[in-house]
Amino acid sequence: MSIEVGSKLQGKVTGITHFGAFIELPGGITGLVHISEVADNYVKDINEILKVGDEVEVKVIAVEKDGKIGLSIRKAKERPQEEQPRPQKRPPRDRDQERPGNKQYGSRNNGNRNNQARPSLSFEDKMNRFLKDSEERLTSLKRNTESKRGGRGARRG
Repeated sequence: MSIEVGSKLQGKVTGITHFGAFIELPGGITGLVHISEVADNYVKDINEILKVGDEVEVKVIAVEKDGKIGLSIRKAKERPQEEQPRPQKRPPRDRDQERPGNKQYGSRNNGNRNNQARPSLSFEDKMNRFLKDSEERLTSLKRNTESKRGGRGARRG
């Protein structure tokens, strides 16, 4: 019997390792189901799901030239179209919305609470503002880390 990519077969679990399970297919051919192909969710220990001797339905996902056969249990399961997991899309973020947990810097409108348009600044003014803010943050960071270390590079014996 020839094994083709995409075909679904019944097999028997003949061995289990930390990285997957070996499945004996019809005709005495053995393939491997990688641990990531056992279930739709994360599998920490494959022994919680499969045991040696279990009969499983698998789908052939790869046939290598050297004879290795890649199998999948999770892809062999038939699921209705609406049950298939979809990646969650995030709604577009409001640029003026204040970021949670980031109260230090305030909202993107730099304290302009009534959302009036501020006059455009020149590149030099923007750079000066950035350098001033950056210097303040570095000073604050240094002050906090020095106090935790014992300050001014003092070493404890």
